[in-house]
Amino acid sequence: MTTDISLNKINKLAIPALIAGISEPILSLTDAAVIGNVNLNPTESLAAIGIVTTFISMLIWVLGQTRSAISSIISQHLGANTLDKVRQLPAQAIFLITALSIFIIVITYPFASNIFKLYNAENIILDYSVEYYRIRVIGFPFTLFVIAVFGTFRGLQNTFYPMVIAIIGAALNVILDFLLVYGIDGVFEGLHIKGAAYASVIAQLIMAVIAGFLLLTKTSIPLRFTLPFNPQIKNFTLMILNLFVRTLALNITLYFATKYATGYGKNYIAAYTIAINLWFLGAFIIDGYASAGNILSGKLLGEKNYNTLINLSNKLIKYGILLGVFVAIIASLFYYQIGTIFTKEQAVLEKFYSVFWIVLAMQPLCALAFIFDGMYKGLGKMKVLRNVLLLSTFLVFIPILWITDHYNLKLHGIFIAFTLWIIARGIPLIIIFRKQFLPLTQNN
Repeated sequence: MTTDISLNKINKLAIPALIAGISEPILSLTDAAVIGNVNLNPTESLAAIGIVTTFISMLIWVLGQTRSAISSIISQHLGANTLDKVRQLPAQAIFLITALSIFIIVITYPFASNIFKLYNAENIILDYSVEYYRIRVIGFPFTLFVIAVFGTFRGLQNTFYPMVIAIIGAALNVILDFLLVYGIDGVFEGLHIKGAAYASVIAQLIMAVIAGFLLLTKTSIPLRFTLPFNPQIKNFTLMILNLFVRTLALNITLYFATKYATGYGKNYIAAYTIAINLWFLGAFIIDGYASAGNILSGKLLGEKNYNTLINLSNKLIKYGILLGVFVAIIASLFYYQIGTIFTKEQAVLEKFYSVFWIVLAMQPLCALAFIFDGMYKGLGKMKVLRNVLLLSTFLVFIPILWITDHYNLKLHGIFIAFTLWIIARGIPLIIIFRKQFLPLTQNN
């Protein structure tokens, strides 16, 4: 039976994936919004949140690639009607990635201060960064567990349960942020930046429990780790290694952006924190359709249905660009109100407003890059993603950042570099995809 790629089917996958996807930046945005409005050192606290979020995002994106690898393998076997061959794979992948996350906690926890000095953090910003990280990182294994479970559900063409889990986690995090950061009069005092960290950890733990329960009760996929390893574990490992290198390149981009913003001063890094987290939010909204591409392309490849695969890519380009434009227009209508959600410091807001328009203008361009990212992950072609991101980071982003810094463009320079980096990521993927699959449609 031909896989359905109608708008209705795409939306059934994309909209729940969109809602699930934005939960990740919402966790960081909530921390930023709550901490940015505290009475004690709000600018320094917001800067610390931004620095730590960048580093933790790096860890999550590096190790969280299990979602894409599991989804790709499961969806391709589903399309080929051979799901039984990979039923044990998710549990083995979860075991390996969770063990690695615990190892990372052990080696980064004692050196948190040294790590954040690399981001130019110092004095009170450094103290807050270390304090926030040492609590927040405890939730790291829970986050990776949830991501791997999400990948399994996606491979099974199900984005509904990840959406439910994400909504619960995001709502819980918002409630706990306000309770733990500000406290309750007459009951307990607010914990300031520690409260934001504890809120995230608790939300991540609850999400992990719900994710495990739903996987066990709603699918035939077991969570019990068994040996020997599934034959697909080699393919899984190669995908992860390619995505690991790709994500390192991605995080080198974010590292340099954060390092330069911090070097310009506390108002700049605070403004950058707001702008980059809003960029993440926009990216994850668009990523809903990238997720649909990821899920459907893997299944279509398993079916060897290349005509429908090309049609899917054409539809997703159109839907993604329209969504990117829509996000930019809606955000522009509330241009000045958005900044005040995160801080009342005028010096920070002025810096933020001066670059927010670039973040909004990038959204349609992001759609192209992210949608084809998703499709390539579904196809299991991680090597192409690795190479394109390495080239766009080292031949585009970093040189442009150095040039704009030389001309003292500061935050404008950072986001101009981001824009050209996104273009350099998206266009080559489209060209390579069409060059590879268009000839196959003639024989389909």
